[in-house]
Amino acid sequence: MIKYTRLFITFLLAFIVLQARAQSTATTSSPYSQFGLGDIQDQLLPQNIGMGGIATATNAIGGYNSINIINPASYGKIGFTVIDVGLFSNVVTLSKTNFADQRNVNTSFSHITLALPITKHSAVSFGLVPYSQLGYNYKESSVRNGSKGTTGSVDTTTEHVYSGDGGLSKAYLGYGFGIGKHLMLGANVSYIFGNLKQDQSTEIPVLYGTLDSRQEQNSHVGGLNYDYGVQYTIDFSETKHLILGYSASANSRLNVKQTNIVSQYYRDASGNENVPVDSLVNSQSPNGKIQLPQINHFGITFQNEGKFMVGADYTMGKWSDLTIAGVKAPNVQDSKRLNIGGQITPNSNALSNYLALIDYRLGFIYEDTYINVGNTSIKRYAATFGLGIPLPHDRASNAFYKINFSAELGKRGTIANDLVKENYVNFHLGFTLNDKWFQRYKFE
Repeated sequence: MIKYTRLFITFLLAFIVLQARAQSTATTSSPYSQFGLGDIQDQLLPQNIGMGGIATATNAIGGYNSINIINPASYGKIGFTVIDVGLFSNVVTLSKTNFADQRNVNTSFSHITLALPITKHSAVSFGLVPYSQLGYNYKESSVRNGSKGTTGSVDTTTEHVYSGDGGLSKAYLGYGFGIGKHLMLGANVSYIFGNLKQDQSTEIPVLYGTLDSRQEQNSHVGGLNYDYGVQYTIDFSETKHLILGYSASANSRLNVKQTNIVSQYYRDASGNENVPVDSLVNSQSPNGKIQLPQINHFGITFQNEGKFMVGADYTMGKWSDLTIAGVKAPNVQDSKRLNIGGQITPNSNALSNYLALIDYRLGFIYEDTYINVGNTSIKRYAATFGLGIPLPHDRASNAFYKINFSAELGKRGTIANDLVKENYVNFHLGFTLNDKWFQRYKFE
């Protein structure tokens, strides 16, 4: 127990330091992240991702207390102190007609969440998870025919370079509780914050000494958001349960302060960019608001404790309501997502067969994302699988540890209409601790 506890503490400290350093670093490589608020994250832990992302009607998973941010009502099922921290890695291949494929790899810390039981049927949870990610870099070229002279005509190539970097994080505090045996309610209050930086440069690379220009927009975001949820359990026996769930993220408003800079710069003979020689515009807009959409989650799960779980989620987001600094966000639409999945544990009480103790997870995702480019809805298809691997522990202790691994193989977008198709693999690794930190001992 002491060995694993030290490991968790070390990991937590490393997470806090590195997360602070990586706050403004891109952890995605998607041209679609330039729209809206970036690449919106599902805010799920690896144990849910491995089951196709079902979460609205889940609480305890594989015999372990689990933190489910999507539905804070699930906190009412937590009876142990829970710590869950994780890593994320992604490999994405971008494809576009008449262009060579481009492959990118990104790795980052993904989440840190904690939960503490307050009473037998209530708990509080808090933590930090990603809300959105912004990261892209691509160029478009145009050729202008030159006029004819004594040496012939000279064509001029102009490059337009587009890039983005940053993201938003979500720090939350939530409470969930049970009413009787079947009903649980809960809510989160969250602070969403971060920076979104987008640049657009115009360069003429073939003419040495040409004055190039760049337009930069920085958005500093911060504000409160609210989640709430309910779960209702129908018991068929002591181990077999049907759970119905609903949760929502409210259409709250965040503060945004935007800075716009237009500058000019040179590149030397080696192509290296020099310090900007002039700033044509350096303005800061008045404080504005970001209007977030209402997002509704519906879920159903059937669970035979210690053996299997199967379920489905349906999510709707009113992203057409998204406005940024009073302006309706372009290229966004209402989103819809279907998640189906489950897990099986061959024998949760096995003594001599370790493989029988592992949770095996599988799931599928179909989504109409909130991005629409040129009247083309950007869709996402994915299959997921995962493992819940319990670590050996002292049977006399109250501490239990599990490694949760999941992988998502999918595609997003299309090469039709001169768009980009993304083939990706996402890897998620989480470390879960269940422990009794606060106990009352009776002495006779």
